[in-house]
Amino acid sequence: MSETYLLRGASPLGAKPADVLVRDGHVAQIGGRPSARGATVVDAAGLVLLPGLVDLHTHLREPGREDAETVDSGTVAAAVGGYTAVCAMPNTLPAADTAGVVEQVYRLGQQYGRCDVQPIGAVTVGRGGTQLAELGAMADSAAGVRMFSDDGDCVSDAVLMRRALEYVKAFDGVIAQHAQEPRLTEGAQMNEGALSGVLGLRGWPAVAEEAIIARDVLLAEHVGSRVHICHVSTAGSVEILRWAKSKGYPVTAEVTPHHLLLTEDLVASYDPIYKVNPPLRTGEDVEALRAALADGTIDAVATDHAPHPVEDKECEWLAAAMGMTGLETALAVVQQAMVDTGLLDWAGVADRMSSRPARIGRLTGHGHDVEVGAPANLTLYDPAAPWEVDPAQSTSRSRNTPFAGRTLPGRVVATFLRGRATVLDGKPQ
Repeated sequence: MSETYLLRGASPLGAKPADVLVRDGHVAQIGGRPSARGATVVDAAGLVLLPGLVDLHTHLREPGREDAETVDSGTVAAAVGGYTAVCAMPNTLPAADTAGVVEQVYRLGQQYGRCDVQPIGAVTVGRGGTQLAELGAMADSAAGVRMFSDDGDCVSDAVLMRRALEYVKAFDGVIAQHAQEPRLTEGAQMNEGALSGVLGLRGWPAVAEEAIIARDVLLAEHVGSRVHICHVSTAGSVEILRWAKSKGYPVTAEVTPHHLLLTEDLVASYDPIYKVNPPLRTGEDVEALRAALADGTIDAVATDHAPHPVEDKECEWLAAAMGMTGLETALAVVQQAMVDTGLLDWAGVADRMSSRPARIGRLTGHGHDVEVGAPANLTLYDPAAPWEVDPAQSTSRSRNTPFAGRTLPGRVVATFLRGRATVLDGKPQ
């Protein structure tokens, strides 16, 4: 159903305020004096208007773990967080390793209609790491899969990784690698260092991530195919990516909001809410990740939204699942870590959270500039609306946010998907 909105006094990308008219699913006018006749008027004075956010790394859990999240609940959380498109990771039950499963997830996204859902296909059968999945069939399916990943597990077999890169090259696909050398991280619980020794938790060395990234950027260059590195977490990884990009290698990378803000020191509480894969690292790593996102070495912010039910997180550390939710808090965390520190302006945020992710995932219709004629996939954000994160208010089915009780600096006011409001006044529609 076509809707018309007049965003009165919005600031596109934080620039000079202007009235923005949204009509027939597109941005119809910016500036001047658009007529409000037939339009829902939104007071947007002081609000930043961004292209709808795109998340390259969301766990929707359906099929198989609907107790943690569903496509329905996950896309509500995404819209509340300002997202108009999410890429759904394949570690579901069964794994999204066939055309049938990816089409199921894709059609559920269309059915609920709050956010475009682009499934990511598994690289290997059952994400087992021994046999390539039906990559071509998933690419040819109604879901049109272009990203493949065994996320949660690394494609550690170098030959298999090479074959996957060769296969997806034919249809401009990309392998999104969970960079974790498995032998180096057996039983690992947190970042390896002095603190892990004090706490008695087995360490997760930075080299386990860095070794896989180094191998894969070389393989990608050798094959001439695209590789994308998921949730980069160490300063050493940044240096490898910087070197590879200086050579023109076909590599992109993402960082999570929580790795931009939180450090391993929080693990000293033994609170499993801080247990995540890859683990929280040191303050020096956080600074390197922020600098890399600012200078473009890291291309995108991706949430790694990983919902878990209470019984999987509220238990002793060793038994707890790894992961944190993130869709509803991502933009505010990025504001705190990158905008309020002067490392990025709002145009930079739009680039790292919408434009580049859309290009990496080949998501047409998303990541456009805020300009006349562009699809009205938009996020209206108040950067001066501090709020205390209350997990009980989350629209996700799960409550495992590491930001509970923290005050974040701003929040999403409205989200529009092809001109239709999925969120207004901060509430899902």
